[in-house]
Amino acid sequence: MVPHSFDQDDLFARRCIWVNGPVIVGAGPSGLAVGAGLKEQGVPFIILERANCIASLWQKRTYDRLKLHLPKQFCQLPNFPFPADFPEYPTKNQFISYLESYAQHFDISPQFNETVQSAKYDETFGLWRVKTIVSTSNSNPAAAEVEYICRWLVVATGENAEQVVPEFEGLEEFGGNVMHACDYKSGVAYRGKQVLVVGCGNSGMEVSLDLCNHNASPSMVVRSSVHVLPREICGKSTFALAVLLMKWLPLWLADKILLILAWLIFGNLEKYGLRRPSLGPLELKNISGKTPVLDIGALQKIRSGEIKVVPGIKRFSHGRVELVDGQNLEIDSVILATGYRSNVPSWLKENEFFSREGIPKNSFPNGWKGKGGLYAVGFTRRGLSGASLDAMGVSQDIAKSWKEETKQKRKSVAARHRRCISHF
Repeated sequence: MVPHSFDQDDLFARRCIWVNGPVIVGAGPSGLAVGAGLKEQGVPFIILERANCIASLWQKRTYDRLKLHLPKQFCQLPNFPFPADFPEYPTKNQFISYLESYAQHFDISPQFNETVQSAKYDETFGLWRVKTIVSTSNSNPAAAEVEYICRWLVVATGENAEQVVPEFEGLEEFGGNVMHACDYKSGVAYRGKQVLVVGCGNSGMEVSLDLCNHNASPSMVVRSSVHVLPREICGKSTFALAVLLMKWLPLWLADKILLILAWLIFGNLEKYGLRRPSLGPLELKNISGKTPVLDIGALQKIRSGEIKVVPGIKRFSHGRVELVDGQNLEIDSVILATGYRSNVPSWLKENEFFSREGIPKNSFPNGWKGKGGLYAVGFTRRGLSGASLDAMGVSQDIAKSWKEETKQKRKSVAARHRRCISHF
């Protein structure tokens, strides 16, 4: 007899697999870090990944010139440092190579091309039901559906699972090339073109810089205030300096010092169209998760006029864009550096732990553990270092529970075995 909480037709339509350990959704740095921690503790698990490779964001949705914006010591995953010969700011390909070596070192083999459709907690049995669709050429769609039953579920899809594409009036009339920054690779194809870059975060700044370096003419849309800091101060990482300041000083004073140093190096940026927020960069990051821009050369191009800073968009028309200040620009292409968001609400059937935006409701460092064996990694808004901290906490917590439950099962089996012998 099938228990009432299970749909009998659904149960037999799918291949059903019991997982003696957690199911981890996502094979990016967060998922790999949890897997490595579990491997070291002897806990079995599976990693489900919708793409055909690890770290698909890095491999498929980043531009060619990308480098880590922070020094490598702040970006390494647990128990596996970067190679000593890697530069302080590894390239995109070096970071991908590092992640592949990480997976190989810990013998992690994700199940690729498997997209999670839904994950729901069955309170009657205290188990998670994770339904997936496997990408396959098989003409029978039912054969490509799988359901995993597990005691623990780790959400490691991160903050950047889906691209954000805002709606703009008249964009369908524009007629030129429009793409999200995740599809941008280099400025080679834009030589001599007028390009509108929408967004002024690290991606918007770096795409604009890359376009300049390939002799394109970018106009960068800056709708709101933004903090721009030098990547290094006197040859030392600004991020490392910020970490040191926060260790010894109150947040407001650390912000004050960083802003004074930025002003001494950059001067007043408002005359270039870059207004600073009223909150300091560290306080703003803590409250909203908005990361300050670490400049790697775009400001020099802004000063020289090679990157034109423009205000918000009012509407598009054929080959043109009208801005909120009345300017009309002739443009050939649009690149949307408008960021990413979590995709958790689309598949996780749970509304206590995650917000409607797909971010844990409890802030760092308390946002990694929910109820019923639910965990989250990679949602700290503190980059790879935050994800690593969460991954260590999650793997240790699951390992503790797994070992206790395994020990209890062994005792139960042994007791039954002794009773049988005695009875016989």
